[in-house]
Amino acid sequence: EAQVAETGGGSVQAGGSLRLTCTASGLSFEDTYMGWYRQASDNACEFLSIIRGDGSTSYGDSVKGRFTISQDSVRLSVYLQMNSLKPEDTGVYYCAADGPRYTIPGSCPSTRAYRWGRGTQVTVSS
Repeated sequence: EAQVAETGGGSVQAGGSLRLTCTASGLSFEDTYMGWYRQASDNACEFLSIIRGDGSTSYGDSVKGRFTISQDSVRLSVYLQMNSLKPEDTGVYYCAADGPRYTIPGSCPSTRAYRWGRGTQVTVSS
């Protein structure tokens, strides 16, 4: 059975950096889009970034230029390097397999992705 799990959340001051790791099992990175989402409010599961099997990437407007997604196909891991963090980046961050490249109405996890991790909390203080 495919599984994903996030690590690396924590608390940081505005302007700081964090790196999140998503570790997968039971998946082939060649065939799977791996993405990061954020639950920052009750109304939306915000799309942050996605990486395809060929290494191409997409980013949500709110994180472009600050966040970088990458993957290690040998370790079946996907990383989200977050720089220049802002208080509005606070939320629960989720890794998902085969999720959409847009913000999902409602809550994470959602039926719009194949597999979700349990999430990791990121808190950015001003």
